[in-house]
Amino acid sequence: MGKATINAAVYDAHGIPAEVLRVEAQPWPVCAPDEVIVAIRAAPINPADLNQIEGKYPIRFPLPATPGFEGAGVVVETGREAGHVSIGAHVILPHNLGTWREACAVKATELIVVPSEIDLVQAAMLKINPLTAWRLLHDYVELKRQDWVIQNAANSAAGRAVIQIARDLGIKTVNVVRREELVEELRMEGGDVVLIDGEALRDEVKESTGGAPIRLGLNAVGGDSALRLMNCLAPGGTLVTYGAMSLQPLKVPNGLLIFKDLRFRGIWINKWYDNASQAERMETFNRIFEMAKRGLLHTNVEKSYSLSQIREAVERAAQPKRNGKIIFEFGDSRL
Repeated sequence: MGKATINAAVYDAHGIPAEVLRVEAQPWPVCAPDEVIVAIRAAPINPADLNQIEGKYPIRFPLPATPGFEGAGVVVETGREAGHVSIGAHVILPHNLGTWREACAVKATELIVVPSEIDLVQAAMLKINPLTAWRLLHDYVELKRQDWVIQNAANSAAGRAVIQIARDLGIKTVNVVRREELVEELRMEGGDVVLIDGEALRDEVKESTGGAPIRLGLNAVGGDSALRLMNCLAPGGTLVTYGAMSLQPLKVPNGLLIFKDLRFRGIWINKWYDNASQAERMETFNRIFEMAKRGLLHTNVEKSYSLSQIREAVERAAQPKRNGKIIFEFGDSRL
């Protein structure tokens, strides 16, 4: 049983995160029969979290709201109808909860139980980016070992997960970045080819891959960067968009549709998750967990913050050129 109160991040109106967020004390959560109480240990700050606080994301929690689409923790109390989830279990939380808080009550059926060998900080970051990367590599083009994919924003958390998963599957990656200092870093992480984005990209890709056909492109940027990916794809290839970092729309020349017959798809992992069956979710998570236990799937953390440092944390998370994720870590002194 916990103490009388918890701390939670709250915003009453949409706006600049550092200006609208505050931390408030709330009563220790009450556990319904089909729920458990989770003491949250870690929750990352993702771009979607900041967009939601700003009011720019398709999902808006009723105000006042606690942000946070990802998090992981330990079950400390169970309702009598909680079923398979036991006290002490390590769990990943659902994305509709608001994870920037010390503890929460949640239906047992909405939790993903995590193998105890996986560090909870890493577990807290498995539900969005590695899950997105896995689906990107499995749902759009039937890829075989030695096939090539190309992606922009390869240094993002999702991009790095693509590199790590593709390498384990024997799929080769062309990784497009904007900064020279990232080239060797991503090569060391397993990227087969790492190139600086620019007007010569198509020729550089052709030279680096020996002219191999690339049937899958992964776009997290949009605008001109996405167009350069399209020009690298083989006829009949597919471009999957999962982000829009440039805030620019796709620019699709008619010729790429008429003469190359490119396909254009999109993925929003929260929607995939909501539509998937529990068996489909666990099939993916079990493969991701297996990789994580072997140390093959790891998200860099630049810095951990306490909830009391929320303004500093969200300001840092909004900055480009970071060396990893910004996360909140919650101690267990309240348990």
